[in-house]
Amino acid sequence: MALNFSHKIMFALMLTCLFVSVFSNIEFSEQVFANMREKYDAQAEQRARDWQRLILANQNVPIEDKLYEANKFFNRMSFEDDIKHWGKVDYWATPLEFLGKDAGDCEDFTIAKYFTLLEMGVENTKLKLMYVTATRPRQAHMVLAYYETPSSIPLVLDNLNKRILLASQRRDLIPIYSFNGEGLWEAKEQGRGRQLQKGGNNKLWADVNSRMQQGF
Repeated sequence: MALNFSHKIMFALMLTCLFVSVFSNIEFSEQVFANMREKYDAQAEQRARDWQRLILANQNVPIEDKLYEANKFFNRMSFEDDIKHWGKVDYWATPLEFLGKDAGDCEDFTIAKYFTLLEMGVENTKLKLMYVTATRPRQAHMVLAYYETPSSIPLVLDNLNKRILLASQRRDLIPIYSFNGEGLWEAKEQGRGRQLQKGGNNKLWADVNSRMQQGF
């Protein structure tokens, strides 16, 4: 499956009252690049440098270009289950960990695109990490949704279908709920659904932000 989560995890997301600030303003340094080379290899270091160039080159371009470039950059990477990479059923990698492995599962694609777009200057309020059910084949999945306005039909950035399409055009996806650093919402094709929780996210999301703040 593309994503391992159960109804217990879904209800934990709704009920947990742990506030997690979104980490942004990633600081690239020679030490970061050296760490990538040491922990992974020279190719991983180059991927991290390419990521930095991607972000810097797309600070002042139209939103359509930001979405296209972030989606294309990470969709070149391979899909791989967490068990193979991390020895865990479910592990949410930071963008640097994803780049280091050069592969990941759907959460990793989604998280990397999310933070990349934040760094390009996209407002956090317009981005949601969305749990869905993919129907071909039927499996749990995660995608990134971009809302131009709260009532807009979101654009979907996905690693299964690499085209950026409106949610209304993705009949193979059934939305369940969405979240970011500000809260949890019911997911709908037409605009954001009812907010279920403010500032509440699960432990996996907290761990991703913590590791990013530590430079991983």
